[in-house]
Amino acid sequence: MAGSSKKIIAFDLYGTLLSTESIAVELAKVFGDDAAKSISPLWRRYQLEYTWRINSMGIYRPFSDITRGALEHAVAESGAALSAGDSDRLVKAYDALRVFPEVPAALDAVRAKAAEGAVEAYVFSNGTDAMVSESIATSPDLQAYADVFKGLVTVHDDGVRVFKPDMRTYDHLVRAVGKEGRPGDVWLVTGNPFDVIGARVAGLSAAWVDRAGKGWVDRLGDVVGGIKPTLVVSGVDAAVEEIVRSASS
Repeated sequence: MAGSSKKIIAFDLYGTLLSTESIAVELAKVFGDDAAKSISPLWRRYQLEYTWRINSMGIYRPFSDITRGALEHAVAESGAALSAGDSDRLVKAYDALRVFPEVPAALDAVRAKAAEGAVEAYVFSNGTDAMVSESIATSPDLQAYADVFKGLVTVHDDGVRVFKPDMRTYDHLVRAVGKEGRPGDVWLVTGNPFDVIGARVAGLSAAWVDRAGKGWVDRLGDVVGGIKPTLVVSGVDAAVEEIVRSASS
């Protein structure tokens, strides 16, 4: 690929590669289908909300602890009961989420382009090293792609220990992939709007995965100064395609 530069792509894990909604299958085994459909989005909502609240308080607890607390909050709000054993099983099941449908094709493309020297891929997550490693290793769909990622970059590393979208997390990513002083050379692929805004404010390039097809409606970027995704795409596969194309231009 003469005349082109290698692209660094960092993939968010939960909500981008792995579908947090797929946990509903395990929830249904405990609470039934109807309750699972309401508990699943609440669990994700409080998982994210807890990270933002704890950031604001200037303290840190591992994402695994946040995930358990969010589960217990969601179940309590739904009016159901949760035993300690079921809590343990559901948190463990979070390590075996399914991927979104287009992700295998996207990672096949990354693997091929990495072999050509065009792409270097990472996972960038709020999770701990152990949680992220376990999620990749035990996901029925993602485990076959563990070799695609050159490294796992997590906020749990010493010296960081804050959650996205704190600017320190993106600075940490840029340093970890060897692009200090050149954040625009790093692409974040994420399905989370808050992650897009954080990355763009930090100077990174960001592809937002718009699976709902509603377009970019987040307005916090306008509030802070005209911040928008570098790309808006329908899936992770489209993000990879566009990023690789930009490497060849």
